[in-house]
Amino acid sequence: MELFKHAEIFRFDAKVDYSPGGVVSKQVLKNEKGNVTLFAFAKDEGLSEHTAPFDALIQVIEGESRVIIGGEPFDLKAGESIIMPAGIPHALKATEAFKMILTMIKA
Repeated sequence: MELFKHAEIFRFDAKVDYSPGGVVSKQVLKNEKGNVTLFAFAKDEGLSEHTAPFDALIQVIEGESRVIIGGEPFDLKAGESIIMPAGIPHALKATEAFKMILTMIKA
């Protein structure tokens, strides 16, 4: 999926497919104020602990994941969201195959 150049109706869950044993990401929107990226994680795949300079919002649209923020685990499933504050270490792991929307807003 390329960045949108015009109005289009779509479903996030249909815009990214799983890759066995891997992680797939597709950028939906990007500008100087932030970005929106769609991810699909195979079971047991994830992102290692890191920090980001901006607040980020995860919206789980399919499956389940464990998100660790500042050492505290949070189990999320489809329909749930969590905010990861800027500068706080965070990581995630797919407890089953899952898809999420990541929205980062720059200060």
